[in-house]
Amino acid sequence: MSTNHGFQATIRARDGKSDELIQLLLSGTPTSNPDCVLYLVCRSVDDPSVIHVMEGWTTRDAHAEHFAREETKALVAKIGPLLVDAARYQDVVPVGGIVRG
Repeated sequence: MSTNHGFQATIRARDGKSDELIQLLLSGTPTSNPDCVLYLVCRSVDDPSVIHVMEGWTTRDAHAEHFAREETKALVAKIGPLLVDAARYQDVVPVGGIVRG
């Protein structure tokens, strides 16, 4: 896996907003960016309002450049009102695994 930067985020949707949140997260996927080698959106089994997002990028700079884009900023602005509180982020370094298309 050719990544050296990644993160996982845990976010909680407002009541009744988790499907809309997931739809927005999937509509703005950075997968068209060749520097994004992993983008995964998951819903918690125990609490369907909790959403996990995992990303893997070739570099920290590529990730920062993606989030500096106007369309990414616009997407983040749409997501904010759907959340109960701030996202919890954890930086990670993807070291391996498998992604099947």
